[in-house]
Amino acid sequence: MQNTGPNDCTGKEMKFTPYIIELLGKECGREIRIPADCEFLALDIESKTKTHIGSTTLKRLVGFTNDERTPHASTLNTIAGYLGHRSWEKLIDIADKSNSAIDWHSHEVRSSELETGCKVEITYLPDRKITFRYNGENNYTVIESINSKLQEGDILEITNLILDHPMYAKSVRRGTETIGEYTAGIISGISSIKII
Repeated sequence: MQNTGPNDCTGKEMKFTPYIIELLGKECGREIRIPADCEFLALDIESKTKTHIGSTTLKRLVGFTNDERTPHASTLNTIAGYLGHRSWEKLIDIADKSNSAIDWHSHEVRSSELETGCKVEITYLPDRKITFRYNGENNYTVIESINSKLQEGDILEITNLILDHPMYAKSVRRGTETIGEYTAGIISGISSIKII
């Protein structure tokens, strides 16, 4: 696996480029930021192309799951048609020539792209800072918590961290107890994200 991210913490999986993901978001009228967005996208693709592509397939293709299976040509051609192109090859040709300068990783960290053991630091207002160690499979352990309700040793399930959006953990485990969901930075969102 080729490592491409800061400190060799991100790996390149078989998935759509940020440019293609951006096009999909524009077409469906909703940014593809969390796995649930793929469910909305699947419904929109089916309503416009009359062809079903499962949300699980879309989650894989946009990088929410670690899975290197190559999609079927019919799936890719359906997505190309959804985006207004005759075939996947035509879409890729246009995408390759585009002057898109999106730096996906400057404002988002996707758990599916991290290597186990990486550390991620986030800050949010007024003066909160949390540092996590990534354990794999969307699980993070809190290794430092400043002015946050989270405690060192808490284990959180997080799909992604997005700048200017709240931090959402699907679950928090403290010792043997599951506390439940947790959201931080509700008003102003995450101020900074660093892979350290």
